[in-house]
Amino acid sequence: MQNELPARRNIRLLGYDYSTAGYYFATVCVKDGHEISGKVVVGAPAPGRPPFVELSELGNHVGSAVKYYSENDIAVIGKYAIIPNRIHMVVVITAGDRGRSPLQYFARNLKSYATKQIGFSIWQRSFHDRIIRDENEYLRIWQYIDENPQKWAEDDYYAKPPAH
Repeated sequence: MQNELPARRNIRLLGYDYSTAGYYFATVCVKDGHEISGKVVVGAPAPGRPPFVELSELGNHVGSAVKYYSENDIAVIGKYAIIPNRIHMVVVITAGDRGRSPLQYFARNLKSYATKQIGFSIWQRSFHDRIIRDENEYLRIWQYIDENPQKWAEDDYYAKPPAH
């Protein structure tokens, strides 16, 4: 008897035309949640400074990929944050593509570029997206991206250090 793999769930919004221009909140995750893009630093270089992400070499390659594709593709990155195990981005798709999803094309190219720079893939399959429906949602997402490093210790995917 052959083992059947579970059916992969479609995480895209049913009935939405992803081939059109629009605003999206996209999250691209590192495979298995590994915290390899950097580390969140608290209180440095000055006490009282909000936490920030100090990028690793891999994180710098990811940052280069974001900048490259923001300037050379069908998308504009309105805002982004690289945190230890993923990237959050406001992606503005500037042109439609007759039935194909420019957002998926953008995410695939971004991952591919970073993979070539790094020498191996660090990415989870697919990505998460949310269609930004109005200005209030856009502003909430912008704030979420800005504050994400400051809330890292509360994050569901933060690998909390073992208790002593």
